[in-house]
Amino acid sequence: MSTTIADAFATLMRGGMPVRFTAYDGSETGPAGAAIGLHLHNERGLAYLLTAPGDLGMARAYVMGDLDLSGVHPGDPYDALLLLKDNVRFRMPPPAEALALVRDLGLGRLRPPPPPPQEHLPRWRRAVEGVRHSMARDAEVIAHHYDVSNRFYELVLGPSMAYTCAVFEEPDATLEEAQAAKFDLICRKLALEPGQRLLDVGCGWGGMVRHAAREHGVQSLGVTLSLQQAEWAKAAIDREGLGDLAEVRHLDYRDVVEGGFDAVSSIGLTEHIGVRNHAAYFAHLRDRLKPGGRLLNHCITRPHNRRQETGAFIDRYVFPDGELIGSGSVIRAAQDAGLEVQHTENLRQHYALTLAQWCHNLEVGWDECVAEVGESTARVWGLYMAGSRIGFERGEIELHHVLATRAEETGPAAFPLRPDWTP
Repeated sequence: MSTTIADAFATLMRGGMPVRFTAYDGSETGPAGAAIGLHLHNERGLAYLLTAPGDLGMARAYVMGDLDLSGVHPGDPYDALLLLKDNVRFRMPPPAEALALVRDLGLGRLRPPPPPPQEHLPRWRRAVEGVRHSMARDAEVIAHHYDVSNRFYELVLGPSMAYTCAVFEEPDATLEEAQAAKFDLICRKLALEPGQRLLDVGCGWGGMVRHAAREHGVQSLGVTLSLQQAEWAKAAIDREGLGDLAEVRHLDYRDVVEGGFDAVSSIGLTEHIGVRNHAAYFAHLRDRLKPGGRLLNHCITRPHNRRQETGAFIDRYVFPDGELIGSGSVIRAAQDAGLEVQHTENLRQHYALTLAQWCHNLEVGWDECVAEVGESTARVWGLYMAGSRIGFERGEIELHHVLATRAEETGPAAFPLRPDWTP
């Protein structure tokens, strides 16, 4: 073999190798004393790297266990991703060079291996097979992400089962304290009082529904497209004795026909509905509110308002059909739907802290998580959460609260001169 695997790997890089790379043929490259190492176990992993150069090929090999990281735990590969993100740049070799490289490695007729079973169809394939953001397709992609295993989510998210950005009133607050603070902040922004009615769309495992009912005496209805979430939430409501105040339904938010709610909360749903559907989404939520009612929209945003793809890994492994846009576009859609935006707040730093806690939980509970969902799926989650943490830390993605009101029949809704949710 005239070309070693380490040589081949190095040719796909721009600017050198910041980690120690070793391969099953005994070849090596990169600094000998590097704290982070990559080891390629087999020919299938090499085929992933060569047939999908860049992040997707590495992700496929890593998820399948063909490529391993040393120096970090798979539940929290944050340090490795930080190093790779700052120092690794892939290049796509010209076809003739790529063919010569494959021949030198003795792989002759190299074919792409089947993608890992955790990988969803690419966006263009899904576009052929179904209408994007139809109710049926949304249900399918939500199941892909959320119907993994309730026990797995319990291990990663902790007792709150809140899979959205927490609010850390102190940097050293526990995850449970921060999730409770998040729900209570939203309740205060919505000015919830006993006897009022709340609709929580995309309610997940019912954290907001139960908090509003338990802590504020509010009649709360939550809806989710995930059957596993709905079943877990219903059991939690019964376990906490909240059945007279709280309800969760397995339902698309577009199928909610009741109106007259004092408040609507949407915590982590907007990312799933599609930017083109924002106007219809806000109009539907506006119509669920009584005159003068409040809406709190909590969603991941971009630091700009230009169209930007989520990237192959996130789209295929984590949030199929997910779309992000800047808070300006979210506010514009709310305003165009006839809502008056009263306040907006960026909680970007809080999401970085939240993700660090989730990664810690995954690392601590690794063995049980792997037993529950398999190592490949657990690796997907470690990769996704650690990578997202970096994105929030660097301002590449943000998290915005947008608080809006529906007008009274006689004019704008009453609203305090200063925010009424501060302690």
